[in-house]
Amino acid sequence: MKALNSFGFPTLRFNFRGAGLSHGKHDHGHGELGDVRAALDWLEHEFPLPIVLAGFSFGAAVGLRAGCPDPRVTALIGLGLPVGPIDGRSYEYGFLRNCVKPKLLVSGSQDIFGPRAQLEQTVESLADPKKLIWIEGTDHFFAGKLHELRKTIETWVGKTLG
Repeated sequence: MKALNSFGFPTLRFNFRGAGLSHGKHDHGHGELGDVRAALDWLEHEFPLPIVLAGFSFGAAVGLRAGCPDPRVTALIGLGLPVGPIDGRSYEYGFLRNCVKPKLLVSGSQDIFGPRAQLEQTVESLADPKKLIWIEGTDHFFAGKLHELRKTIETWVGKTLG
């Protein structure tokens, strides 16, 4: 959020249904697509500008699914993207094989939810343009490396959308 805001992008950060103080019940990615679409509708109404959709972990998986076909979204960022089945959830990204929007995927080298070999194989199958960046020495939450994460996003946004 801070990286995108540093470019002057208005940002919206929200909890999915059932998370934090939000209402509703977790819907395993189905209803959460509606949450992202509602957020995109609000952003379009409040700030009629191109949208860069960024998400973390489950939010990245759902955000990519919602943002790829949405013409309001010009670029996609997935942080800590989970791959494979985790806790009864299946994470598949075949829908990105035809998504030609710029995509930045950032993962910690010690992320147990995005093992390097599996994530690299997933990203290899995605349509260009795409960029996978590993932040060494950190986990799923980018512990101790948030400054490096922010600089990574700022650099990519500057080159891609600048």
